[in-house]
Parts: sequence; structure tokens; C-alpha cells
Amino acid sequence: MIELAPRSASPIARFGGQPIAIAAAALVIVVIGVTSITLWRAYTGSAPETERAVATRQLQARAAQASEQLVEKTKGLEATQQESIDQLQVVQDQLQSVRRLLAAQQADTKKLSEQVGTLTEAIDGLRQSFASAQASESSAAPAPRKRAAKAKPRASRSVNRSRAKARG
Repeated sequence: MIELAPRSASPIARFGGQPIAIAAAALVIVVIGVTSITLWRAYTGSAPETERAVATRQLQARAAQASEQLVEKTKGLEATQQESIDQLQVVQDQLQSVRRLLAAQQADTKKLSEQVGTLTEAIDGLRQSFASAQASESSAAPAPRKRAAKAKPRASRSVNRSRAKARG
């Protein structure tokens, strides 16, 4: 029959008699791996570490450039904002001036309206007094008025002629 090996034996126990050979084989595998990586880097001419360093520097340069551009744009926006604020202040000042002028014009208009009303009342009063004076004259002396009316056209013509001569 076939004899089975005991189950308690570990894989290390199988190689237990030759540990130096195992260590030497592992060392040869590591050396071959390192050599192949070195040859591959030399053949391609690039090393990932240097590429990473260059990429990192480029990113830093781009970040610095973007930061400078942001600072410049921020300063430009601040200047534009300040100009807008100044222009708004000027417009507000002009608006206040226009409001003051409008208020003064409204006051002048009101004052002139009152004066026109006063003058209208005075004219109406004069018309009424003239009408009442004319009515009292016509009721007091109707006959001499008619005679004077006939004689007046001649006199008024000579007066009109003398007035026209004085003007001309």
C-alpha cells in the first residue's frame, strides 16, 4: 500500500533541509527584478519619480499662474466696483440736485399761480368797478351822452390823427 505523509508537515519543513538555496533563489529573483526595472527605465529614458516631480512642478506653476490671474482679476473687479460706486454716487448727487431744483420750480410755480390768481381777481374787480361806473354814468346823464357821442367821432378822429402823428 501507499504510505501517506503526515498532515502536520508544513511546506517549510519540506524545504527545511536547504534554507540557503531558498534564500539564494529569492535573492536572484529580487536582483533580476531590480535589474529588469533599471534596464527598462534606461531603455525608455524616463523615470516615474522624475516625471512625477516634473508634473508636480508644472501643476504648482499652473496653480501659481492661476492664482496670480485670480488676484489680477479680483483687483480689476475691485477697481470696476469702485468706479461703479463712484458713478452711482455722482448719479445720486445729480438726482438730489434735480429734486431740489424740481422742488424750487414747484414752489415758484405755486407762487406764480397765486400771483396770477391775485391778478385775475384784481382784473375782475376792475372790470366790475368799470362796468358799475359805466352803468352809473349812463343812468345819470343819458341825454348829454348822446350829444357827446355825435360830437366825439370828430374829436376822436382828430385825437387819433394826433396820436398817429406822435407815434410815427
